[in-house]
Amino acid sequence: MNSRLRTTRATTSVFRSSQTWNNVFLLATTNTRRSFSATARRREIRDARTLGDRIVPLYKSSSTSSLLSLEWPVPPRNVLIMPKLHAPPVIASTIEFAKHIHGEYPNLNLIFEKRIADMLHDALPFPVYSSEPIHFPKRTDLVATLGGDGTILRAASLFSLHTSVPPILSFSMGTLGFLGEWKFEEFKRAWREVYMSGSVVAMSDLQGPHTQAAAALNAPSSSSSSSGQHGAEEIQKRYEGWASMRGRSMGVNRSSKMLLRHRLKVGVYDADGVNVNEQLMPTSTAAFPVVAPPVKDILGSGKGQHPHVPDIHAINELVIHRGPNPHLAIVDVYVGNRFLTEAVADGILISTPTGSTAYSLSAGGTIIHPLTKAMLLTPICARTLSFRHLSLPLNKKVVLKVSKKNRGRELEVSIDGKRKAGVTIGMEIRVTGEEVGRKSKGPDGCRDNSWTGGVPCVIRSSGQGDEGDDDDGWVGGLNERLKFNYPVG
Repeated sequence: MNSRLRTTRATTSVFRSSQTWNNVFLLATTNTRRSFSATARRREIRDARTLGDRIVPLYKSSSTSSLLSLEWPVPPRNVLIMPKLHAPPVIASTIEFAKHIHGEYPNLNLIFEKRIADMLHDALPFPVYSSEPIHFPKRTDLVATLGGDGTILRAASLFSLHTSVPPILSFSMGTLGFLGEWKFEEFKRAWREVYMSGSVVAMSDLQGPHTQAAAALNAPSSSSSSSGQHGAEEIQKRYEGWASMRGRSMGVNRSSKMLLRHRLKVGVYDADGVNVNEQLMPTSTAAFPVVAPPVKDILGSGKGQHPHVPDIHAINELVIHRGPNPHLAIVDVYVGNRFLTEAVADGILISTPTGSTAYSLSAGGTIIHPLTKAMLLTPICARTLSFRHLSLPLNKKVVLKVSKKNRGRELEVSIDGKRKAGVTIGMEIRVTGEEVGRKSKGPDGCRDNSWTGGVPCVIRSSGQGDEGDDDDGWVGGLNERLKFNYPVG
């Protein structure tokens, strides 16, 4: 009896011990799984300054199109995504877009502004990058905007102190949006086209037996063996970059169409002729919360060195206006170092072709095609009816000088609505167009057909070939959004 009792107790003890260890094991497993599935380490915001330097693409001209072709030397890696602010549906689309391109295209690093990164990183199962906006230009290969024209302006303003701007892929998700090229429903096709642009050969050839033959066929011809070897190495490097992207090629000769939108170069000078661009303050719609210090280049050497403050670039317009003052502004206008007129008006606009459909259009200015190398001078509510808008060559220097007749009143200057400053008697604003054109020489010292300057915007192709691609979006925007010559009644 006692033996049976001892056996029963031993069995019960073993059972309880076994049950206890099972519970411990389950608890440990559960804890391990929870720790692994929480992915706290993956859902983090990393410093964008740790990313590699920017990859600069080429923009090649074509004899069959007035638009340029985008050509990446290697696949882009660092993508800055900028959604429209205070718009929950756009934020949801941004998450969908980010998950798609990170999941389908390897080795991408997604960069966000700090306020956007704080909002989104918990919803993304991978790390994102952010930093102060001043560090974006050196790290960003490509910009994707989801919003309206204001979002594109916000993106362009990040590079307003720089002469080189990365390509901008824009999805129209704003109120009106004349600049947005793509509908968000097309984001997979749009991204594929811009990412693969420059892969040169079909994906089926990248890892197949014809790779070397294709490389020899596409290598640049040169009498110099060293130049030919350099060209072959570059093409081989490009093949290897897209080697993992089998099945996503657009074909041998397909590439994204690019429009280099002209910009204005603006300098604000005090009465002593000193550049005071650093004193321009960001507006409430600017992408940067604090004044972004411009990059200074030291000119000369030794004694007499002085810092050079770079121009501020505007993709839309520069405006000088009376602000809260009840009296009209009085501004002396000079064109090409010659006095043109004394303008008495609410203000004056100097616009790019891109900006001709913005503030200038509301002020009665004409519409200029974005490929036109011109700037537009438009008065705002001028005192005289004979003061009409003027179209000037883009390389002309225009100076707006605050007249002594303003009697000490301060006028307000605004650049793309992102930076502003007050100007008084004797101060002047000097404006000229940014040089956009073909490079004289390539990296190897030979003539190159690639272009530089401006804001490179990815243009939505119409699917009708080169002849149908050039003006399709612009003409469609005039008709659909601006209701150009729309019949009344």
